[in-house]
Amino acid sequence: MRRPQGYLFSAVEAGIRYKGRPDLGLIFSQTPAFWAGVFTRNDFKAAPVLLGLKRRGEVSRVRAILVNSGCANACTGPEGLQDAETLLRDLAGLLRISPEEILPASTGVIGLRLPVPRIRKVLPDLVAGLSPDHAPLVARAMMTTDTFPKMVSRELEIRGRRFTLLGLAKGAGMIAPQMATMLAFILTDALIPPAELAPALREATEGSFNRITVDGDTSTNDTVYLLANGQAGELPSEAWSTFREALSEVARELALLIVRDGEGASKLVKVVVREARSAEEAELLARAVAHSPLVKTAFFGEDPNWGRLLAALGKLGLGLSLEKISIFINGIPLVERGRGMPEEKVRKEMHRAEFTVEVRLGLGQASSEVFTCDLTYDYIKINAAYRT
Repeated sequence: MRRPQGYLFSAVEAGIRYKGRPDLGLIFSQTPAFWAGVFTRNDFKAAPVLLGLKRRGEVSRVRAILVNSGCANACTGPEGLQDAETLLRDLAGLLRISPEEILPASTGVIGLRLPVPRIRKVLPDLVAGLSPDHAPLVARAMMTTDTFPKMVSRELEIRGRRFTLLGLAKGAGMIAPQMATMLAFILTDALIPPAELAPALREATEGSFNRITVDGDTSTNDTVYLLANGQAGELPSEAWSTFREALSEVARELALLIVRDGEGASKLVKVVVREARSAEEAELLARAVAHSPLVKTAFFGEDPNWGRLLAALGKLGLGLSLEKISIFINGIPLVERGRGMPEEKVRKEMHRAEFTVEVRLGLGQASSEVFTCDLTYDYIKINAAYRT
């Protein structure tokens, strides 16, 4: 997997929560990088999110991202902020940069403070291990209940120059982003003005991380960072739209990897609502289906229980007309104009690891889509034992 120029990576085991695996990661840009960030809308934002928001208003260029797993450093009060700032100061000293040039990110158990002495002890090793080849280690260090590290890259060739994007993400549970526990870092070696970066990231996030759900919960720590260090040169203005498309592709692919790795998940399901009166209505209804525990357990059971689908659609009280609604699984009719159809062919489609639920409302021309997964026994086991 190709990596953008000018970035170094490192990860070490700090013993924050997990044994025998890295849980502290560092991404370092060899030159100052313009950046943009999108953060959780949860009212109870974690300390690293608060610091990221503060930097977004004060700092246009950064040099590094420090990420840990196992401890969210959320709901930890002023002490949690002090812990994060202490670690950023120590790391900044080792990197010979300003603490404000480091973006923090954490994921893990809420309500626990970071084990600062343990982390401080391994910071020199973290810096010493920086290498252009260690991005997979950082992707692994970000993991909590994830079953695999998530990385995606894209290359653009413009006017004979090659520009690269690399995305790293984690997430398997507590996924229902508005934004939306998930973290994602996207790096590019293109030089792009900050005025272009922020809207490009918002657009990419809206079409990707804000279109997935695993369990309907938005975490305290959700963060997406985009860095552009310019090591491959300035991106021509006429190529900005091409870059935005590539950025959206990277974000969308990372988002789908998160849903595929949903805690205990065995199926990836795209829910599409068409013929709505507005895009907002279509999105609300797609989310209602994608969030429903009854629908998601039916997905797991490979049961074409169309009554659950209709109940999820109707519970919002939007004034839908049953006689106009049709539902399809991978293009095969399950409901036509409010009436159930033979289920044998649909049931076979639901045996697949991936399938699409399409709802046609018969009310307008707007549409929206959301990606979700099934709800399995393993999801219960994983979350029942999460802290024990």
